[in-house]
Amino acid sequence: MPISTSYLSDIKVKAEKAKEKKAVFGPDIDLSRYTQHIERGRIESLENLSQQAKEAAIMTGINIKEELRSGSYFQIDQSVVYESLNKAYEGKLEIMSTTDALNRYDWLEDYYWKAVPVDQDKYTAQAALNMTHGYFIRVFPHQKPQYPVQSCLLVAENYVSQNVHNIIIVEEGAELQVITGCTLSKSGAEGIHLGISEFYVKKGGKLFFTMIHNWADNFHVRPRTWAVIEDDGSFVSNYVLLKPVKSIQAFPVAYLKGDRASAKFNTVVYGLKDSYIDLGSRIILEGKDTRGESIARTIAADESVIYARGDLVAKTRDYCLAHLDCRGIVFSNKAKIYAIPQLVSDGALKAELSHEASIGPIAEEQVEYLMSRGISKDDAVSAITTGFLNLDIPFIPEFLDKNIKEVIAATAKEAL
Repeated sequence: MPISTSYLSDIKVKAEKAKEKKAVFGPDIDLSRYTQHIERGRIESLENLSQQAKEAAIMTGINIKEELRSGSYFQIDQSVVYESLNKAYEGKLEIMSTTDALNRYDWLEDYYWKAVPVDQDKYTAQAALNMTHGYFIRVFPHQKPQYPVQSCLLVAENYVSQNVHNIIIVEEGAELQVITGCTLSKSGAEGIHLGISEFYVKKGGKLFFTMIHNWADNFHVRPRTWAVIEDDGSFVSNYVLLKPVKSIQAFPVAYLKGDRASAKFNTVVYGLKDSYIDLGSRIILEGKDTRGESIARTIAADESVIYARGDLVAKTRDYCLAHLDCRGIVFSNKAKIYAIPQLVSDGALKAELSHEASIGPIAEEQVEYLMSRGISKDDAVSAITTGFLNLDIPFIPEFLDKNIKEVIAATAKEAL
């Protein structure tokens, strides 16, 4: 049975009231500019994508041949063009558009717009009032697919507002890896991506989520993400942005609702050209013995502006532990980095919260040492930059880790 119309009506009413509500952070965007709507047909294989789309997808970690994958989801502009599930995981895992899931499961009322507030700002409102699919991924209780699920949200045309709503449910005792690529196949495209993501990790579940963003000079991005983690659950979020973007603003939240729940954010950002980047993470520790960690590495080059935010909020009356580590390098006298760590203890007498934030140049002695070993100055700076951004992100496939490091190295050389 589909989700109830009365519940959907309530969502619409709340969204209507927030249509003009500006976001707390980031530049305000005129959404009326982005009205292009394009319907596309299905494809039988990812091999049937255009060459441009293939190349863009591959750069975000998508395996076109679907080797070593549990399943795939691919969306271009507002249309779902491809979905697949590895036959080995039938009855263990399901993948479909969120639109289809809402039409199939009335119990999604317990998840749809339950974590992210629909009236948070004009971007959540737009996503609710004009939703254009998004993916729904659910792994069944105690199932642990060997390979990751991959998804790609691609924009191919100008003046598109891609308003996706993604839902991932990791049932009790289950484990799941997800690789998501968000990108453009037309480098000069102007538009906006609004990505609502609600993740639910049930008791003893584990979710490892990796997102690669490859945008361009005229594109705006406004993700809104909440993860809810129950008893003994674990959530790891890896985020990589290595290409220019007109503006991006996101502040994902991990809500450690259950006892012994944990969350970790790994963020790698390279600001290029005049990119306006406002990113961060918030971990709310509510359960007993909860643990959180947020690690960010940022480089600002050219005329880019980067806000690196990090919040740790302890609400439990029992013991909890969390640490924030934010480090930045400024490469240009026209670039800016703002490191904004915040620790909040809300009556949490036993909480241990800590942070380390630093912004500084590349150490000259490191450059000089490498030059003394016969390495050119440019190559020395590139090598140090690559090492700084390489977090050795855990739980991602070797090929994707290699791809990220190659892009970091290439980007470092381009920026010199």
